[in-house]
Amino acid sequence: MLGSEGMCEVIETHMSWVFLTERHAFKLKKPVSLPFVDYRTVERRRQSCENELRLGRRLAASVYEAVVPLVASPAGGLAVGGAGEVTDWLVVMRRLPEDRMLPQMLVRGAATREHADALGDVLAGFYDGAPRAGWSAAEYQHRLREQVLTVGGELVARGAPPVTVGGIVRAALVATRLEGPALDARVDGGHVLDAHGDLRPEHVCLESPPVVIDPLEFDDDLRTLDAASELAFFALECDRLEASWFAARVLARYAEASGDRLPEPLLALYRRQHALTRALIALRHVDDAEPAAQPRWRAKAESYLACVAPAAVTPTAAPPSPP
Repeated sequence: MLGSEGMCEVIETHMSWVFLTERHAFKLKKPVSLPFVDYRTVERRRQSCENELRLGRRLAASVYEAVVPLVASPAGGLAVGGAGEVTDWLVVMRRLPEDRMLPQMLVRGAATREHADALGDVLAGFYDGAPRAGWSAAEYQHRLREQVLTVGGELVARGAPPVTVGGIVRAALVATRLEGPALDARVDGGHVLDAHGDLRPEHVCLESPPVVIDPLEFDDDLRTLDAASELAFFALECDRLEASWFAARVLARYAEASGDRLPEPLLALYRRQHALTRALIALRHVDDAEPAAQPRWRAKAESYLACVAPAAVTPTAAPPSPP
């Protein structure tokens, strides 16, 4: 299929296959039907590819190149573009240097304060230009509460410890009530917006300037977040990599560049919500994982819950210094 670019490596994710050549990454959506997405038709997969291209260019314009058809050529076999029947669609991306991806940079001790500052500047500019949510403050709070309750219920149904989940859910609901005026101010101040939706370290490449790939393209509502919520998620994921210093520096630079001071109680609330969601995503992977891999996904879910069990939630201030 990609013979013109030589040998390729194949990576499988929950929703895609990614074919890596020396210069490019070709993403092919799986024909899956999940609770949050339906990719069973070629047209739906084409629309998803187009959405990813549009959204991906916001934070990685130099990476997202095109959407191209995968065709059954008259000579037989499959080809990228050209004459023939369109069988599917591909997102074409420039292949990023693996050694510049944030997790690898953190492991090597190569990530610096300057890298964190550069990412904070990029995010400040991105959020400043992002479309604002059309929700009222009351609707936003209702959505937050419903999400916590729904995710918590499914976690318990999938075997997560009820006592642990219940404690986290109650803490989140109490915080939502106590921080109601602050949440209203986030909406009224235009901080709830069309965000990236999946701001994890593995999606960050520390080029100059940094780029962020793989936006959440399949659901506009899920991608609509408070900037503070998305940054709290990034901090949670950095904490799991034992790199809380990097996230703290990014958040501080974002606040400096944007003038948006991030309230610690809201960061803790959002951290709980994202940990619940990531735990649920891990347990959903059990459905289609090989038996040998299922304990790994359950352990991952447990680790997210452990991060935000009421006694475990600590402020993000005063992080350890970088190595």
